[in-house]
Amino acid sequence: MAKHHKEIDAKLAKFIKAQPMFFVATAAAEGRVNLSPKGLDGTFAIISPNKVAFLNLTGSGNETAAHLLKNDRITIMFCSFDKVPMILRLYGNAKAIHANDEEWGDYIGLFNDVPGKRQIIIINVFDIITSCGYAVPQMELVEQRDILVDWADKKGEEGVKNYWKEKNQKSFDGFETKIPID
Repeated sequence: MAKHHKEIDAKLAKFIKAQPMFFVATAAAEGRVNLSPKGLDGTFAIISPNKVAFLNLTGSGNETAAHLLKNDRITIMFCSFDKVPMILRLYGNAKAIHANDEEWGDYIGLFNDVPGKRQIIIINVFDIITSCGYAVPQMELVEQRDILVDWADKKGEEGVKNYWKEKNQKSFDGFETKIPID
């Protein structure tokens, strides 16, 4: 049975922190709905009972940032794959902050220092819903993957910015992402 929550309380915060991955969904009025898995340790933060953030790393697309410029709605989903089933969704309005934005310094300290960091996504949460998760399979985490971090580390800061210039200026649907490349 689904249950609405007004804020992220201690029990929900504990659940969020225990999950090794989460999913991010965004959409503009036209084009694709984007659903991205995230999961690197130290890239999600609870700022207050109704405000969260995640460190968006360099990837093949830059859909979240592009969509948020057109429509600031976002959903974050955590689901338990261990013995106790539960799904938690955070519904909110979000914005992307880049390293050259004044607010970057206010938030970057919340996260692990990870090469390839692209944006910080700040989310003001207006609804929280938990549900049973009974149909989600029980699985065991083997380990976190270091492939993306190693890739960004090998490219270096300039190499990552060149990748942004080549691959992250527009979304898959051709929407601007406003990622700074200077």
